[in-house]
Amino acid sequence: MDNTPINNLTHKIIGCAMKVHSTLGNGFQEVIYQRALAIEMQFQGLSFEREKEMPIFYREIQIGTRRVDFFVENSIMVELKAIEKLEDVHKAQAINYCEAYNIADGLLVNFGAKSMEFKRVYNKKFVTPNPVILSSGNRVQTMGNA
Repeated sequence: MDNTPINNLTHKIIGCAMKVHSTLGNGFQEVIYQRALAIEMQFQGLSFEREKEMPIFYREIQIGTRRVDFFVENSIMVELKAIEKLEDVHKAQAINYCEAYNIADGLLVNFGAKSMEFKRVYNKKFVTPNPVILSSGNRVQTMGNA
């Protein structure tokens, strides 16, 4: 499967986030970065829904809802943070959102650090192993990972 369109879209979103961070720096509340990122993505011609409420299901029964910060081009979930440092728990949360929303790809972006941080996350239901050819000719299965 060719991931070039998703890779290009992810790159464009990260570029928008970097522009926001380089302009505003760190130290603001998450909502400020969310508003600025919405302006920047709109300026870059990206379509998105902000604070899209999405249902959460367990055994095909809706048990609640959660708002994703951005749902971009109907394909990528973007979760924002404005904290000092991203931890594994934040990445796990973003992966859980992808799985709960049945979305293949997501981005976790942190504006709170001196340098902007981001992690690309994936829904493991949609990740297929990519065969890698080693110099000896052996095939090894690898999993895409953020």
